[in-house]
Amino acid sequence: MPEQVYGFGKVVPRPYAEVLEQTRAALKEEGFGVITEIDVEVTMRHKLGVEFGPYTILGACSPRHANEVLSTDPEMGIFLPCNVLVYATGGGTRVTAVDARAMMTMSGAAGLEEVATAVDTGLRRAIDRL
Repeated sequence: MPEQVYGFGKVVPRPYAEVLEQTRAALKEEGFGVITEIDVEVTMRHKLGVEFGPYTILGACSPRHANEVLSTDPEMGIFLPCNVLVYATGGGTRVTAVDARAMMTMSGAAGLEEVATAVDTGLRRAIDRL
């Protein structure tokens, strides 16, 4: 799958459950807490009766960075937390994180380039650990 302008990631050649746990740990090592977690597979089954493969959306948040963003512009909360996808794919497990710099550019908010770069760097390092 080609990289998108709004996110980045990679396929990890290991089982989904293992990669999901490793992703949580890698995010924690970079100072991100997982403050939301959506099990898409379970949601699709219960709400729509649809079978969907293993797929989880983790809402990753760095409190220090979130404070800086929200102190600059409370409306920027619409972009929080940073989504990290973990889902089973043919070659193993795909992990994709939102590109924080792209989000800030899209928002047009001024003065957040440094924090967006820091968040982006942390998310990239977390994925690189996998």
